[in-house]
Amino acid sequence: MLTSTLGVKPAEPLSILCLGAHSDDIEIGCGGTILKLLALHPQSRLTWVVFSAAGSRADEARRGAACFSQQSRCADVRVLSFRDGFFPYEGVEIKEYFETLKSQIQPDLVFTHYRQDRHQDHRIISDFTWNTFRNHLIFEYEIPKFDGDFGQPNMYVRLDDEAASAKCAAVMETFVSQKIKHWLSEDLLFAVLRIRGMEAGGSTRYAEAFYSRKMTL
Repeated sequence: MLTSTLGVKPAEPLSILCLGAHSDDIEIGCGGTILKLLALHPQSRLTWVVFSAAGSRADEARRGAACFSQQSRCADVRVLSFRDGFFPYEGVEIKEYFETLKSQIQPDLVFTHYRQDRHQDHRIISDFTWNTFRNHLIFEYEIPKFDGDFGQPNMYVRLDDEAASAKCAAVMETFVSQKIKHWLSEDLLFAVLRIRGMEAGGSTRYAEAFYSRKMTL
C-alpha cells in the first residue's frame, strides 16, 4: 500500500529526505518506516539531516543514521550544529540551509516533524519543510514527550514484529546519552507503536503514524 501511494513499483529506487531537529528524532519518529521502505526499495538514495547535535549527541546521530540506512544505495548523512532550543531565533540561517538543500535534491518523499508539535524546534523544521518543498509528498511524524501533544494522525504504516523490534532496539542501543531521561524507554517506544498498530487495524500489532496534510494522486 505504501509503495502504491508513492506511485512506484517494488524495488524501484526512491529519493527519500529525512529531517529531524535533534539527534534521535528521525529514528523515533519514522525509523520503522525507513526500514520498511529500504527493504522494498534497496537501491534508494537517502538524505538524512539532523539540525542540532554536538559532541556525543553528534556521534549518536551518525550511528543512528548508519544503523537505519544500511540497505540504502547511497546515504548522505548531515549533522548540523544549530543551537538546541533556539531554532526560532536562528530562523534565517536555518531557512538558508533549506534553500541550499532544495537546490541539491528533489526527493520523492520527505519525512519531517508534526506541525502541531509543541517543541519550538520541531515546529520550525516542519514549517520550513512545507515552505521549501511545496511540490513534494510530505509525511509528518510524531515524537512522544512531556508536552502531551499527540494528535489524530491520518496515515499509518504497519510494521511487522521484526521491524518494530529492530527499531526499538536500535534506538535504545544508539542513544545512550538519553537513557537517564524519563521519556526514553523501550516500553514507551513499543507502547506508541502498539497504540498506532491497534488504530491501523490489520493483522500486525504495530504501526507508525503520520500526518499527511496534502497529497496528490
